[in-house]
Amino acid sequence: MKISLDWLSDYVDIDKSADQIAQILSDLGFPTEGIETVGADTVIDIEVSSNRGDCLSHIGVARELAAATGKELRLPQVELPESDEDTSKFVEVAIDAPNLCGRYTARVITDVKVGPSPDWMLKRLEAIGVRSVNNIVDATNYAMMETGQPPHAFDYDKLAGGKISVRTASAGERLISIDETKCDLNCDMLIIADAKKPIAIAGVMGGLESEINDSTTTILLEDAHFDPVTVRTTSRRLGISSESSFRFERHVDIEMIDWASKRTAQLIIQVAGGKVAKGVADVYPAKWQPKKVTMRVSRLNKLLGIEITKDQAMRILTGLGFNPTSKDDKISCTTPTWRHDIWREVDLIEEVARSHGYDNIGVQQKISIEVAPVDKREKTASVLRSFLNGCGFYETINVSFVEAAVAALFTTDGSADHLSVKDESARSANLLRQTLLPSLLGVLKSNYNAQNIPCSVFELANTFASDPDSKSGDLPIEQTSLSLVSDGDFRSLRGVIEALVHILAKDTDIDLIPAELCWARAGADIVVDGERIGSCGIISQKVAANFDLTEVEVCGAELNFDALRDMASQTQTTRPLPKFPAITRDLSLIIDEDLTWADIIGTINKKAPIELEATEFIGIYRGKPIPDGKKSITVSLRFRDEDGTLRHEVVDEFEKLILDELTAQLGAEVRTV
Repeated sequence: MKISLDWLSDYVDIDKSADQIAQILSDLGFPTEGIETVGADTVIDIEVSSNRGDCLSHIGVARELAAATGKELRLPQVELPESDEDTSKFVEVAIDAPNLCGRYTARVITDVKVGPSPDWMLKRLEAIGVRSVNNIVDATNYAMMETGQPPHAFDYDKLAGGKISVRTASAGERLISIDETKCDLNCDMLIIADAKKPIAIAGVMGGLESEINDSTTTILLEDAHFDPVTVRTTSRRLGISSESSFRFERHVDIEMIDWASKRTAQLIIQVAGGKVAKGVADVYPAKWQPKKVTMRVSRLNKLLGIEITKDQAMRILTGLGFNPTSKDDKISCTTPTWRHDIWREVDLIEEVARSHGYDNIGVQQKISIEVAPVDKREKTASVLRSFLNGCGFYETINVSFVEAAVAALFTTDGSADHLSVKDESARSANLLRQTLLPSLLGVLKSNYNAQNIPCSVFELANTFASDPDSKSGDLPIEQTSLSLVSDGDFRSLRGVIEALVHILAKDTDIDLIPAELCWARAGADIVVDGERIGSCGIISQKVAANFDLTEVEVCGAELNFDALRDMASQTQTTRPLPKFPAITRDLSLIIDEDLTWADIIGTINKKAPIELEATEFIGIYRGKPIPDGKKSITVSLRFRDEDGTLRHEVVDEFEKLILDELTAQLGAEVRTV
């Protein structure tokens, strides 16, 4: 944005050099890109961030400079003599897309004379790089560079029906813009139309047919507020950009539109003569409502690390037009109409900080760094990550949202109790995850598509489970979960889970108790020392089909990370290495198909002597010569006596007791072939 110091002096007293002005603006957050002399004028080129559309004008920059230097801001005095003819006699305005056009004003100026602009206007426009067209167009450009509000002047006599409608284009409509671009319009584009045809692309550029020329005598003057996203999208799609679209894309002051329209009409009369019809066609569907933002002085000083008094903060905010009031530690502000970017406490703190001066924030010569030990949470997470990496699992990071159809597969109540966001850009995936498994299955599918096989992945992240005891409006329970998904055998996943628990707390008992899980065709609860800490299972065909993983058996598990962290906090005990050897006996048992490993372990433990050190699963077999409805399970029993060497005859007795119990309780038979 190029700023003429001669022009700027109309609105604020300037008693500093160009370099000093440039430095002040840079300190306020508007870096200087260059300073040049144009005739008797000096022009400063500043960079304006996309959220500060209010400073794309001389008045906007003057307001910032006045607040920083303590000077008074002077706005142009607008006196607009009007004729006896009413604007309603000439034009009627309708906004058919109020969500895309917040306000539209139209004034009619008659008896104008198109010609060259006066020297004072030419010099100022040329100094900032705006070429002259004619006095009418130059006046609208001058008003835009002065106020930041882009107006547009139509040749009234070339408009049909005395009616202006702001609407979206119809399929097949076309328009030739002022720069002679042939524009094929679509229903997503906002246009200005008369009673018959489009006459302008809203916020982007006017049409060639209704532009001002030497024969123009009556003008329809437009000043409006258009949706920034719509203007940006249309501009890019058509490949047309303009000074107007650049400003509309960054918001204009909707409350100052009528004043800007009067100012533009005043400039037109000043350089081209004419008379302004009485009144204005002003359609304003939803009037702007002021926003209240509160800032704590204590928070201001804590965040900045310096002391700024309440009086200093009040003075700065007053100069910026925030109309602050104070009570105790709080300063309450009403956001000015031109500052759409202020809506939270930290925004006000930033305003005070930049006006106070970032260079006034002290810098210490030495920085003290206090070394703190890794907390238990991070230490536990590091241990788990290292262990799972060693087991062949790769960590993934996923977004926290899932689609409703996917969420319904993993909860008994469907997706209705999920917390969701209203952002329209995330309509297809706007539910916060209650489990990490859907995301991991999606990662697994992506790896299968890339032929990264076999694949085992895990994720450590927060989930948002609904609280059955919560009231309407309560937030869900946020907790950290550890989830694993693998295309390997479920027994391997079980081994990983058991080893994972034992690496955190060796002296724990872990059991997998069969359970009905909505996402698994065979599932179990993971119970450690009598407390459920998660679940695991083999993914059901329905879930697998949703992720197109029907050709492979996938298993998954999800554990409560906080429970794992608490285990790691337990005191670990150590035992000496055994002095005496163990004796291992393997049993191959033929049992009913519906019996589980938990049934076998429970039965063995009923008759297990204290010398039984461990029971391990070796393998499973189905097929000939095993009868239908039966399966063969191989179990390994390890016996050890801490006081002496066991004899085989003693172990034979132990084995017989266990086998007899298995036969009596489960109908097990010893497999001999």
